[in-house]
Amino acid sequence: MAVTWKLVVDCADPIRLAGFWAQALGYVLEDHSALIDRLLGAGAIGEDDWVLVNGHKALRHAAAVRHPDDPFEEATGTGLGRRLLFLTVPEPKQGKNRLHIDLHFGPENRDAEVEHLKGLGATVLNTVDEHGSRHVTMADPEGNEFDVQ
Repeated sequence: MAVTWKLVVDCADPIRLAGFWAQALGYVLEDHSALIDRLLGAGAIGEDDWVLVNGHKALRHAAAVRHPDDPFEEATGTGLGRRLLFLTVPEPKQGKNRLHIDLHFGPENRDAEVEHLKGLGATVLNTVDEHGSRHVTMADPEGNEFDVQ
């Protein structure tokens, strides 16, 4: 049986990082307003645990993006398909990622997409041309590496 999964990214500012990756991937920010209302009503979170982002309630410690064509739970706003979840952790990133995302735009679009991603706050770390492949290694606003192919 295949397993349902999501990629979880530890970070300092989940709302900022979710915004970056939503734009980088063409994904949508998950709207957790209904979930937050339910958690507030149950006393599980307080008023200081959420903020308004683009008119929607967002948890300060967690934010997520999902593919726009994938299903989601209307009661929580949680994606049920391709999804990235960003969670606040107290420690900063240390060292190189052991897991990273490759963004495939094609050689004809790579340079334009690198410039687009730089405009969103990413930085170029390296251009790699080896083993018959060429890609640009970049870092998101918190230093998480990813490749643009």
